[in-house]
Amino acid sequence: MANLMGVTNPVPNYDGPNNNRTVPTTVKPNDTQIQNIPDPTRVGRPDARTDQSGADDALQSTALRYDSNLQVFLQNLREAPDLGAEILKAVTWLRGLAMTPGLQTGLAEEISEFLKLFRMDGESFRQFFLTQMESGNRFSGPLLSLLRQAYQTIPSEGVRQDILGFLKRYSDFSSTDHIGRTMMQILKQLPDYLPKSWHDRLLDMTARLENGLEAGTRGENLKLLQGEIVPYLGNYVERTHDLGTARSLLRLLVLNITRYENGGEEGLLSAFRQLSGYGDVLEGLNRLDDASLLKLLRENPFTQASQQDVFSERLASLAQYALRGECGSQVQEAFQEIIRAILINESVYMPLRHGLLPMEWDGKMSYGEFWVDPDAQDEQKGSEAGKNQEGKIQFLFKMDIQNLGFLEMALGAIDSQVDLSVYGPETMSRHGEVIAQDIREILKSHGLDGKSIRVIKEEKPLAITDVFPHLFEGKRSVNVKI
Repeated sequence: MANLMGVTNPVPNYDGPNNNRTVPTTVKPNDTQIQNIPDPTRVGRPDARTDQSGADDALQSTALRYDSNLQVFLQNLREAPDLGAEILKAVTWLRGLAMTPGLQTGLAEEISEFLKLFRMDGESFRQFFLTQMESGNRFSGPLLSLLRQAYQTIPSEGVRQDILGFLKRYSDFSSTDHIGRTMMQILKQLPDYLPKSWHDRLLDMTARLENGLEAGTRGENLKLLQGEIVPYLGNYVERTHDLGTARSLLRLLVLNITRYENGGEEGLLSAFRQLSGYGDVLEGLNRLDDASLLKLLRENPFTQASQQDVFSERLASLAQYALRGECGSQVQEAFQEIIRAILINESVYMPLRHGLLPMEWDGKMSYGEFWVDPDAQDEQKGSEAGKNQEGKIQFLFKMDIQNLGFLEMALGAIDSQVDLSVYGPETMSRHGEVIAQDIREILKSHGLDGKSIRVIKEEKPLAITDVFPHLFEGKRSVNVKI
């Protein structure tokens, strides 16, 4: 995973302004106060290092762990910005900015279209929520469900690696349009960091690539990128010894070119055909011809939802203006925090679907977000529900509603049985029984059984680890070794 959160290990005895600490002159091999003592007689490892730690250890510990970035991630998670509050700040400033005379045309239009998306009624909210859910699940549909089943049931590590290889190609294949837009954005930023004498040829190659991306000629585009654009920019960096922004943008461009190449149809089909030779579970894949397979991968629920996800597109587009400072320093700071919070919640450490729920309903503003674990484990060991752990879905909703306040909902569902706890302000909890009964009636009208419904006063905000306690036990989360 790219180091998006800036997780690094400090150099012992050196931490910037406090680097005047006394360094021990004598090091004893058994001294547990010293980390990373070299021993020429053996391959050493850091002192006090354990092979694994769970969420409780990482959350309670204040010392940096040298065998994993997990604790640092949990610290970032605790300190993550309040996404709802940051969106509220951004919208407040944007509304004022939209009424400012003399605003550039493109920016004014972006702000106007973005603010319109917040106005919803019941049906538009339902569609918005479903789109958020489906667009957050790239690996959906019958084919990918079959591959998931095969990954869980076939013990061969080689088969699993081939399945993961195909899924990586599919991920890049399904992101082709996004990767293309990202490459164009990088190339259009680069002239700002190059001398004018380097502009003309780069602008010409960028225009040719833009036409090629619109035409979908992947082979020609790769030839242009790898044979002309990258060598040209590499030559600039080498000749000028530019180690600044231009070099960083070039490195990011090369990463996206690699993904663009990896997502080609030929490689995708080849990786798929390799899977069909593995056992009874996957032998039926040979029945799909190339055209049927590509259609299946292009027309699944994720692709359809992504095309309808206007909110994410508008948010990303407006973020570009904001992060460049074109909307003012207040909006820039708010979007920096929004992007930071989104990156943390989309981290590979948490196999959760995450989405935003900002809206204006009946003139009242509401900002919130949700997390979903479709493979939650059930704590009721020995019960029928506990025996069917794979059937449980766990939700966490956080919402801030104008004139009501902050409320949270933790929901667990197995088959038709639902456990729901609603935490809110005292004005709501005073009518808890009435609200709980209304919720039971709503669930019943949808064929669901409200097994346990609670509406109580919130004492403290729910942590993600409270609702999803199994995420950080090393079983389903990624534990990156140093």
